Amino acid sequence: MLMSLIKWLAIGLAVLAALLLIAGQAGLLQGQPPTDLGLAGGRLKPPSRTPNSVSSQAGLYAENPVQAAAAIAPLAWPGAPAAAMPTLARVIAAMPGAELVEQRPDYLYARFKTRPLGFVDDAEFWLDPTGKLIQVRSASRLGRKDFGVNRQRIDHIRAMLATAG
Repeated sequence: MLMSLIKWLAIGLAVLAALLLIAGQAGLLQGQPPTDLGLAGGRLKPPSRTPNSVSSQAGLYAENPVQAAAAIAPLAWPGAPAAAMPTLARVIAAMPGAELVEQRPDYLYARFKTRPLGFVDDAEFWLDPTGKLIQVRSASRLGRKDFGVNRQRIDHIRAMLATAG
């Protein structure tokens, strides 16, 4: 009896995994692109109100319930400010699943599509007028948690910029 139950549970989990994979490949797990990204008054969009985003400006949003969990350091840029965003764009373009959506001298918006399920995360980068910091926000479109994926991605970009600059 127990072996039969385990067998059916295993079959059910396999079917669920297959359905998720099919949904991801069909683009059903992408979510809707945000319409409110960009810079407003020297601020990027606030971090999500659920633990699936990071922001170097999280401290500006004290009312956000996940402010502390979303906090991440801005990206340091020791080189010439004019080279910051082109270098960042090259680093991001070389990453698997990355798509550069918008690029200006002081702002960059990229989408990251995860494999194999096709979840999409939106990331924004703003070259602070000081010229030495790049403010960042990265958030998942779907779900309440991202299991640290956005933080890991930004930390990877930070490491790549340190060697590229």
